[in-house]
Amino acid sequence: MTGNRITYRTVDGIRVPGTWRHVFIRNVRHHLTDLFIYADGLVDCWGLVTLEEFGGKLRSGWVATELPEGAEASAFELATWKFGEPRTWLTPETLVAEIRDTIDQLNGRPDSTDRCLAAVDAFLADRTEEKRAAARDAYFAIPRTQRPYALGDMDRKDRPLQVPVAGPGGFAARRPDEEITQEVYDRALAYFEDRAKWRAEQRSRVPADGPATPVAPAIHLCQSHPLEAPDDPGTEALRNEYPAPVEVDGVTYPTVTHAYWSLSAADPAVREAVARAGGGTFEARSLAAGADRREGWEQARTAVMAALLRAKYTQHPHLARVLLSTDDATLVYDDIASGFWGDNGGRGRNWAGRLLELVRSELHAGRSSPR
Repeated sequence: MTGNRITYRTVDGIRVPGTWRHVFIRNVRHHLTDLFIYADGLVDCWGLVTLEEFGGKLRSGWVATELPEGAEASAFELATWKFGEPRTWLTPETLVAEIRDTIDQLNGRPDSTDRCLAAVDAFLADRTEEKRAAARDAYFAIPRTQRPYALGDMDRKDRPLQVPVAGPGGFAARRPDEEITQEVYDRALAYFEDRAKWRAEQRSRVPADGPATPVAPAIHLCQSHPLEAPDDPGTEALRNEYPAPVEVDGVTYPTVTHAYWSLSAADPAVREAVARAGGGTFEARSLAAGADRREGWEQARTAVMAALLRAKYTQHPHLARVLLSTDDATLVYDDIASGFWGDNGGRGRNWAGRLLELVRSELHAGRSSPR
């Protein structure tokens, strides 16, 4: 399971998403280290290898799934210890199966748990022995360590899943000496009927204050440097360098970018020069770049930018309409010179896009406020 452990590597300029987990390697002593898993099927544990090659490292014991009593171990720059009564649930086969599931998850494909639940649904819809056998095979294809989590029910764990795939008169995987009665079987089927109803309700339920994710597709605001406002700029008008004069504290700036860089400078002479820079936003940025920043600028810059964006869209209603027309789309803003303001292929923080979304929300609020 990838959880929140998100990483990536770059191949020919393309980001390959990945995640990581802890493993032990055996190099004289056991070392706790990270195993990186990537969507293209490669894994990195002291060297980037294919999953088949990684299986060889497991079989050789270099990546350890057995932890001997009394063996020395370490976590780099953190601690050393000896194993006392160690317990591990992993085998080489289980770890490889878990990694395969992780690769499926990184690619948005059904993993072994998803495939099992789909096979169980198929059996419940058409209760033939053939489909029960397919569901049973799919259940045992889930790594043993992951089966208790398959239903997302930590009270019952996977008990309701074991029963229908075994059937009346069969034996559940975790209780091989206890024959499944018809009553137990019927209760398991009722569990899945209730679960199907609950899932249908969850899918159709909308949070009281609206959906958690955007309805409209994301909009990419590519970098541009127009010197004149075109008749129909489209979303290009949402860029900070778009020629839309903004007035702040009695000073009119050609663009939001001019205003931002002017207000960032500590020297009043530089501020004035930037405000009147005639070579477009590139000249404004260049003039400010060599000057000292205002004290506390790093902490204040997002508030300043938010105020400038409010000014832009308040003073130019036609541009406010362009911003409002983006509905609730995520606004992905590029800024080659700044990973703070720009998304820049997922490597930046996209603060310019996020503040545009904030101002858009404020504009919507202004239109819908009660009178």
